Amino acid sequence: MFGKDFQHKYALSEQGVKNVKQGTLWTVIVNLVVMGGMGILFLMMSRYMNTLTTGAELPKALPILLLVLAFVVLSFLTHLQQYKATYGLVYGEVKNVRIGLAERLRKLPLGYFGKRDLADLTETIMGDVNRLEHVWSHCLGYLYGSYVSTAIIAVMLFAYNWKLALACLWGVPVAFALLFGSRKLARRNSEITKAAGIQVSDGIQETLENIREVRATNQEDRFLKELGDKIDHHEATMIRGELSTGIFVNAASVIMRLGVTTTILTGTTMILSGQIDFMTLFMFLLVITRVYAPFDQALALIAEMFVSQVSANRLMEIQDAKTAEGAERFAPQGHDIVFNKVGFAYKVNSGEAGREGGLGRDDKQVLDGVSFTAKEGEVTALVGPSGSGKSTCARLAARLWDIDKGSIEVGGVDIATVDPEVLLTDYAMVFQDVVLFDDTVMENIRLGRHGATDEEVIRAARAANCEEFVSKLPRGYDTPIGENGAKLSGGERQRISIARALLKNAPIVLLDEATASLDVENETKVQGALSRLLQGKTVLVIAHRMRTVEAADHIVVLSEGKVAEEGRPEDLLQKDGGIFRRMAELQTASAGWSI
Repeated sequence: MFGKDFQHKYALSEQGVKNVKQGTLWTVIVNLVVMGGMGILFLMMSRYMNTLTTGAELPKALPILLLVLAFVVLSFLTHLQQYKATYGLVYGEVKNVRIGLAERLRKLPLGYFGKRDLADLTETIMGDVNRLEHVWSHCLGYLYGSYVSTAIIAVMLFAYNWKLALACLWGVPVAFALLFGSRKLARRNSEITKAAGIQVSDGIQETLENIREVRATNQEDRFLKELGDKIDHHEATMIRGELSTGIFVNAASVIMRLGVTTTILTGTTMILSGQIDFMTLFMFLLVITRVYAPFDQALALIAEMFVSQVSANRLMEIQDAKTAEGAERFAPQGHDIVFNKVGFAYKVNSGEAGREGGLGRDDKQVLDGVSFTAKEGEVTALVGPSGSGKSTCARLAARLWDIDKGSIEVGGVDIATVDPEVLLTDYAMVFQDVVLFDDTVMENIRLGRHGATDEEVIRAARAANCEEFVSKLPRGYDTPIGENGAKLSGGERQRISIARALLKNAPIVLLDEATASLDVENETKVQGALSRLLQGKTVLVIAHRMRTVEAADHIVVLSEGKVAEEGRPEDLLQKDGGIFRRMAELQTASAGWSI
């Protein structure tokens, strides 16, 4: 009952399955104890009925009071243990599940995130886990406990009087069969509702992120109308889903309650025929109230469990995704980066990158047979037209994606065999899209090396030309910069990112359009700082502007995913018909353009 299929079906961990077992056990105990309370009531009523019918002496009050007191204490203790075994254990497990999800996401290759947007992942971590939390704490233990306790009671009832037992319990399997028959409809409605909810989250996020463009183009009404339509669609799908589920749940509850009617009719007939006495019918009526009580809640819980399986599937999709793994030890002989016939494609259909199995019809080949070497102690520049694969090379060099063909080695070690987190300790990166945190300037730069002193942070900031704008901030390096550096300009954000890379002082530095947001004066200063501080390191620079890479030791020109040219800048500038020379000439010509 609690095997691997059960565990996967409800996205439970090993500890989660143990928690459900404990919850089920204590639910069975609680249901049997409560049924024992009905036994005490039946005992009292039979004694009083015996007094009324035969004139026997009234039962003494003290034994009955002691029995009731014992029942109350036992009921309290068992309910307390049931609460701890369901709610208490589950709430601690939910924390572990969320942390485990975050750890899993941290180990997934970047290709996985191509098919999952931020709103979708947030909904899984928060919304789906919240829904499953309710199922784990309120549903599974109670439902399976009700199954077991009802089976035990049913055996006793059938052993006592099978006719009345059948009249009592026939509605239970019929009601559950009706609900189980509706589970496909419930799942489909849940999937539609979930998709509509994600569309609403996406719409809100998109509108907030692009609010300046929306206002600048006077598109407020159109965006609000589109968002309103998404919200209305989500509301309509929720209503349809709740209505269809509610119809089946209430119909099942009515069918189950018909057991009271059939019990009374069957019992009355049997009394009139002399097969049973009134107290037997009374006992069955007492039992039926307790048999139906847990199932009243269970009917609604089953419907919620059907819906929750959509959330469980989304959760397990993350848990089952293949992680980027490798050796925990990385000891290269130097830090030369060697690309050897590297092939790579973005998997458009699946959203994954670098997945084995060849190209699909819509997959986009980015690199094809790329070979070059970025030597230690030199600056190697990757240049070429947009879409030629420059940024992809930089990301592959750090194993942010896994390649399809060929190999990439660092110091003679194939990076595909090294754990990405271990590998990245030797890398410092500055990409086009700078990511900053809602913290101070000091702490954002300190992310480059945990435990760096304030003096080391300030030294790196000065080398990246941050001192100029930091000195103008209200609290200097202790000034909060807002979400993703919202209080800073693009150039200032880029310089903080460069300072972070300089602080890390890793033997390999990847600069992807690192000076793209800087003006000519600041670009020159940062290039001077990089020239001084990156000596002896393996530096891979990606840039469109020729002046950014003119001081490089080696240039690799990419075109249509292949190496078209490579060599020293001065040699490539002398090559007739060369791509690098043509790009340099075009930029020189465009430099004279003015409004």
